[in-house]
Amino acid sequence: MRNYLITILLLCCSNVFMTFAWYGHLKNLSHKTWIIAALVSWGIALFEYLLQVPANRIGHQVMGLGQLKILQEVITLMVFVPFSVIYMKEKIHFDYLWAGICLFGAVYFIFRPKLLP
Repeated sequence: MRNYLITILLLCCSNVFMTFAWYGHLKNLSHKTWIIAALVSWGIALFEYLLQVPANRIGHQVMGLGQLKILQEVITLMVFVPFSVIYMKEKIHFDYLWAGICLFGAVYFIFRPKLLP
């Protein structure tokens, strides 16, 4: 259970960096050239990788690759929605809910062998 929790915590933290690296420049660096935005994003992404690589190594000890990927996607959506609404000032849409429901379906199917022996 400890490896699951460590993996989830590290993936959540890495996703915060990833989300800012991928989308933060749209708000903060829109007046700069794309190469400046890319370099800043790469700098932010370094911190993402410093958390994401250990998370995947720890998680792979107790989960399969597909399970890690689906977990990553769920965490990505959980980080992205508040980021887009709070930080980027986007309006929330029901599409986020439908996407979330689909991802939870994916979680069920990918983790079903562990949930239902």
